Amino acid sequence: MEFGEVLSCEALCDGSPKTFDINRKPWIDVTIADNAEIWQTVSACPSGALKVLYRHEIDVVFDCDNHRSVAYDEDKVIGECDYRDNGDSWVIYHTEVDPNYGGKGIAKRLVYKVIEAAEKNKVGLEATCSYAVKVLSE
Repeated sequence: MEFGEVLSCEALCDGSPKTFDINRKPWIDVTIADNAEIWQTVSACPSGALKVLYRHEIDVVFDCDNHRSVAYDEDKVIGECDYRDNGDSWVIYHTEVDPNYGGKGIAKRLVYKVIEAAEKNKVGLEATCSYAVKVLSE
């Protein structure tokens, strides 16, 4: 562990000791503290390694059968991230969110959901969709 990593952990634990406890496994538990405390602590993280995505009451699910992740506002589909399965790798080729839901980080959550599934399935991941290319490079 490098010196900067130690400082980051200490800053997080000091900022929200209920949420971040390096003696607990897992060491992050977002169910204990209130949202404002967690947001403020993560925003102040010196390394910038942690980020918070607000859910906005939108569910994002992985739909393996249709090769996509889908965002729902209750029963209404409001966004999707589509990928092509090439066997040993997936290629994200399209990400779209209803303009009425723009600016809430939903597109990023859609791409993250595909990333998570690719990691679980141990397949490579690439993108031709310009937005997904940007997210993958972060």
